[in-house]
Amino acid sequence: MTDPASPGAVGEDKERLAAQYLQAQGLRLLARNHRCRFGEIDLVMGDRDCLVFVEVRYRRSGRFGSPEQTVDYHKQRRLCAAAAHYLQCHPSVLPCRFDVVAIRAQDQIRWIKNAFSVPGG
Repeated sequence: MTDPASPGAVGEDKERLAAQYLQAQGLRLLARNHRCRFGEIDLVMGDRDCLVFVEVRYRRSGRFGSPEQTVDYHKQRRLCAAAAHYLQCHPSVLPCRFDVVAIRAQDQIRWIKNAFSVPGG
């Protein structure tokens, strides 16, 4: 049985919270935890005529920076590679964007639409 306080369980809980929040904003959940050798996409959502790749970040405190600050250049590159893999498996002609859902203590949510573009693209 998984410890409810384990990092994996907390991560799953925050991803579920983010998905519910985005769905309440009108997005459609298409996939969770798309994994490949390049990394993982936490959530794939549909927003009208756009495919949205969502990175969910949680920090219990701001002691080491905000959750959104952890999506650095290297993380962005891995997310872009994983998104390219997703598109190979699920071809789409829709425009794509990368969003970040930053969650802080007491489940304060900050949704950053179009948080970054493809590095070097």
